[in-house]
Amino acid sequence: MVDRSVFSKLSMPCAFLDWDAFVQNVDDIAAKSNGKKIRIATKSIRSVQVLKYILESNDCYEGLMCYNPHEADFLAENGFDNLLIGYPTVDVIGLNKIACQIKKGKKIICMVDQTEQITMIEKIAAKNEIVIPLCIDIDMSTSYFGFHFGVRRSPIKEPRDLVPLLTHILQSLNVRLEGIMGYEAQIAGVGDDAKNRVLKNKIIQFLKKKSLGEIAKKRREIVKYIEKDGYHLEFVNGGGTGSLHSTAKEKVVTEVTVGSGFYAPTLFDEYRSFQYQPAIGFALPIIRKPADKIFTCTSGGFTASGAVGKEKLPTPYSPDHCTLLPLEGAGEVQTPVFYSGHEDLKIGEAILFRPSKSGEIAERFSHLYVVSKNKIIDRFTTYRGDRGCFL
Repeated sequence: MVDRSVFSKLSMPCAFLDWDAFVQNVDDIAAKSNGKKIRIATKSIRSVQVLKYILESNDCYEGLMCYNPHEADFLAENGFDNLLIGYPTVDVIGLNKIACQIKKGKKIICMVDQTEQITMIEKIAAKNEIVIPLCIDIDMSTSYFGFHFGVRRSPIKEPRDLVPLLTHILQSLNVRLEGIMGYEAQIAGVGDDAKNRVLKNKIIQFLKKKSLGEIAKKRREIVKYIEKDGYHLEFVNGGGTGSLHSTAKEKVVTEVTVGSGFYAPTLFDEYRSFQYQPAIGFALPIIRKPADKIFTCTSGGFTASGAVGKEKLPTPYSPDHCTLLPLEGAGEVQTPVFYSGHEDLKIGEAILFRPSKSGEIAERFSHLYVVSKNKIIDRFTTYRGDRGCFL
């Protein structure tokens, strides 16, 4: 665990990467690949140097899943290849950048789930006299007793929904089908071992167990349906950090996407099936003490995206016995912390926090201090530090 004293001479707030924990996570994730390739989810990392380290660390790591065409262009310019854009886009400028990179020899795959998206990509590909590879996003959510278990993504829910897309692609000279993706968010993105939520944990565990068989069956049926008409899929992508253990066991899956597990933010403390080492954090300076046991820090309002809840707030963890005030939470310019420990905290010292989600914290800082054995050994730029802003 990183010691607070590491940041005593630095300008705070600042973000850091616990290198020893991070390297352990990279190795542990590779060990769970089950012979599959692992595609790195860039939105959970957002640092060129970190991405390069992961890719070079083990042969199982191959390719990136981007979240935006401008980001894919940026990464291609930084030497990366085999880039899958994980979400459909209607950004014409961004798609033209992708077309230019493909003309240079880069492999960049666009995500689609409706014919309108294909038509737009097709026009840009024709104008640039190239063929743009496509990936079809398959909805992997499930439904029980009217309850939707999963996230609202693709409208492609069963084989027959593929017909308009496959027909369109087959008739086109400027796009081709490269692969399919199915993200089982109800397994990969939902914790099932939260503290003080015994009943909710049991329900989620039951739904996850019930979903696993249905997910695997749906993926098999989709692949069989596509390939029976003569299509050859270069890849079948699935999963996420929270489902690596199950998705990697599916025979039809060729690669699994992993992102958050490398940094292991607080939302990933709540899984029964795995536990990675907390590797990402930030340090805030104590600037005043407004009351006994209350210490106010500069900044800190780095709340994660998604449905609003206190689990999306950052968590103070060093020193021990720190908590946010329930009526104030984490603020944009200041964050008060209640401290029930016995250390004599001083003005100017650091309190260390962990973010709720992984890569989003990189949007707040231009670089990450790399800490190993309580010494700063490097400083990696984030996308922000490289003047990249893609959302």
